[in-house]
Amino acid sequence: MVLLLAAATGLIVANLYYAQTLVGPISRATGLTPGAAGLIVTLTQIGYCLGMIFIVPLGDLMENRRLIVSCLAGTSAALLVAASTSNAALFLASALCIGLGSVAAQVLVPFAAHLAPPHERGQTVGKVVAGLLLGIMLARPVSSLVTDALNWHAIFVLSAISTALLAVVLHRKLPQRQPASAIAYPALLGSLWHLLKSTPILRRRAAYQACMFGAFSLFWTTAPLVLATPTFHLSQSGIAVFALAGVAGAIASPFAGRRADHGKSRSTTGMALAAALLAFGAPLLLQGGRVFDLGLLVAASIVLDAGVSASLVTGQRAIFALGEDVRSRLNGLYMAVFFCGGALGSSLGGWMYAHHGWHGVLLTGLMFPLAALGVYATEFTGKKVPALP
Repeated sequence: MVLLLAAATGLIVANLYYAQTLVGPISRATGLTPGAAGLIVTLTQIGYCLGMIFIVPLGDLMENRRLIVSCLAGTSAALLVAASTSNAALFLASALCIGLGSVAAQVLVPFAAHLAPPHERGQTVGKVVAGLLLGIMLARPVSSLVTDALNWHAIFVLSAISTALLAVVLHRKLPQRQPASAIAYPALLGSLWHLLKSTPILRRRAAYQACMFGAFSLFWTTAPLVLATPTFHLSQSGIAVFALAGVAGAIASPFAGRRADHGKSRSTTGMALAAALLAFGAPLLLQGGRVFDLGLLVAASIVLDAGVSASLVTGQRAIFALGEDVRSRLNGLYMAVFFCGGALGSSLGGWMYAHHGWHGVLLTGLMFPLAALGVYATEFTGKKVPALP
């Protein structure tokens, strides 16, 4: 079951990222300007954030399998619309809906936490999140390779078909889970603000991951653009190979989960934030020839993805320990906050690259882990927000 959940979350969340390395071809085909190209990724992430607030909390109210299958059906339909259009407004509207439906992945992650015994919860969540992150990371090279072989419309057609098939498989294989809560939907939504206000660990972990995911989205929105310039002159296949290297970062997820199970959340978080700082600082400070610079970017992508993976698993393990009856709502709030950071990062990345080039992108990327380290420093001052052991 854990393997099925890991594979399913990876396939679902990949829908958010197929367009990330295709920003150039999609923006040219739909007539978007370079400054507005970041909207292709940003609107998907905004849809995901909205889904986190309005759909994921239903995991504490509705039968989970039915909720997941319904979301996947909507996602498949939105992918078909995206595949069949070259109109900018219609494509962006479809991107928003793809994000909304893909929150099914974040109903599955708490599902895994429900199935796991408490002493193995971090490892189980780590395995499922590793699948999720593999989906994120593999989406980029797969979309580039399919686009090189066919066109950018093809990846959306294939994804629509695979998402529909996944809905059928999950309907047959997932056990039913009906939450015990009888709270009405308006009251459910109304409880979100109270949970955010009264759960300091949630606020802290969401702040860390918002910064980390902002850095992640900024990097992966702009890296394909700079790799296609005459400086590196990579084709879509070359960009796919570059993106494939980032998959290595997913190995950090189970490792981080085990450390969190052993009470080492604080040090794991520190290492994750330091990794993101290094990923932007090294390319900014070190320059060489084309081969050196490309190798450094590959290393930076692996280090950044590992840091984001470790921070995500550590955060989810922390909030899943807070209460079974509110687990979906806590996860929805956590993901919504940090995906807002991702939306900010992707939109800033496109704008900074258009106006200040790659150097400006790297400087902006540094600001995200530096902000997270500012919050992290308060763990050692004893002020306001308690830290996890």
